[in-house]
Amino acid sequence: MANVQVIQRHAHLAGAVKFEFVNGREGKLAKAVLTAISNQYRGSGEDREERAVAIAWTLWGKQAEHAAEYLGKGSHVNLLGRLHNNRYQDGEGREVYGMEFTVEDIDYLDSKAESEARRARDGGSEPPPAAASSQATSSNRKARSERQPAHA
Repeated sequence: MANVQVIQRHAHLAGAVKFEFVNGREGKLAKAVLTAISNQYRGSGEDREERAVAIAWTLWGKQAEHAAEYLGKGSHVNLLGRLHNNRYQDGEGREVYGMEFTVEDIDYLDSKAESEARRARDGGSEPPPAAASSQATSSNRKARSERQPAHA
């Protein structure tokens, strides 16, 4: 299958990141789906035309967990990924064709203060289960000042 590189710049998220764990070859795998909208402009002067482009992107693994934890509706991002064709048989044996956008690299464009303000305004979304479990294990760790120095 052929892959095509796709770049979506200065996009904002149309809604919350949809996060789930799916079964992979090597066990559970984190998957996140987000819809990013960017505006394209064509022409100049009075003939200038604005067109919104919405793309549903899929993220995998740690990248998916981080997106679910830090991004929300309205977050600004740059996305770099690939478009590839899918072909499979549905439950009734029919051939189904589709296209999928998979993120390879994502830039978070909002500052930490903007992200925290958005999360507080939107009701303080819960972190994904994987992030919540990693927070629980990190709370059991000693603070850096309580640990033995590296040279001791």
